[in-house]
Amino acid sequence: MKTSAVFFPFDLFGSPGAGAGAELLAEAFDEMLADNRRERVPTRARAYAGKVRVRQLAFETLPAYRDWRSHGRRAVRQAFRNRHFLLWVTGNHLGVLPVYDVLARAAADTLVVQLDAHLDVYNLSDCTAEMSHGNFLRHCSGPLPTVFNIGSRELLLRPDYVANYYRHVFAAADLARDPAPALDAVRKAAAVARRVFLDIDCDVLDPAYFPAVSHPLPFGLSPHLLLRFVDAAWSDRLAGVALSEFDPARDHRDQGLSTLVWLMEYLLLKRYEPVDRERKDAQTGK
Repeated sequence: MKTSAVFFPFDLFGSPGAGAGAELLAEAFDEMLADNRRERVPTRARAYAGKVRVRQLAFETLPAYRDWRSHGRRAVRQAFRNRHFLLWVTGNHLGVLPVYDVLARAAADTLVVQLDAHLDVYNLSDCTAEMSHGNFLRHCSGPLPTVFNIGSRELLLRPDYVANYYRHVFAAADLARDPAPALDAVRKAAAVARRVFLDIDCDVLDPAYFPAVSHPLPFGLSPHLLLRFVDAAWSDRLAGVALSEFDPARDHRDQGLSTLVWLMEYLLLKRYEPVDRERKDAQTGK
């Protein structure tokens, strides 16, 4: 299976500056791939060499912004139609809405594991009813898939209202006490879902580890715990991973940039190394 790495620097209606983060990640990702191509000593990167297709959508004109959602949906559908693994890197979290729109077509068979400090269904009196990065799940073009939120620091929304959109919410406070129940629930749900998608909003991480977000909240996840949830959701039915809300203007000494570039390469290696090892074992009769 190929990987479609799509960089979608959309950041209107919340978190301005995150679009620049998607553009910076596109440059860093291209540089990483170029460095690997120049390397003459065998490295682990050869597991995914030639298997990654990079596409960057630009928002340089008003028509591009007007049709942002349909452009995004076309890119997502193309990746899934080609049976590619989708790495979707966008500006603010609203930029993941085209992915949810496409996943809604098979909502009953799909699990989304969303790692996010916020529950993006806000309806408070000071929140706009128009589509924004804080309420975009309410504007999905079809029925939402089964969504598990991991790492919420939400304190005000009522559980009965949240249950209209999320199957489970595993709050950061509960994870601090014991992450085992949440990890077990994700692992079990991912094992029976026909398709799984990981939606990672960078503000799920504690600002001590990842300061480069527009709306940081304390008591977040550590990168180590995030990796445990990636592992719990991982299988050959994982259709892709989305990354959002990286704001480079708030980064400290490229701490956030380095974290995300490492994570993207980690995901590629996790995707392709087991396949290569199984093929080699089959060839050697092990």
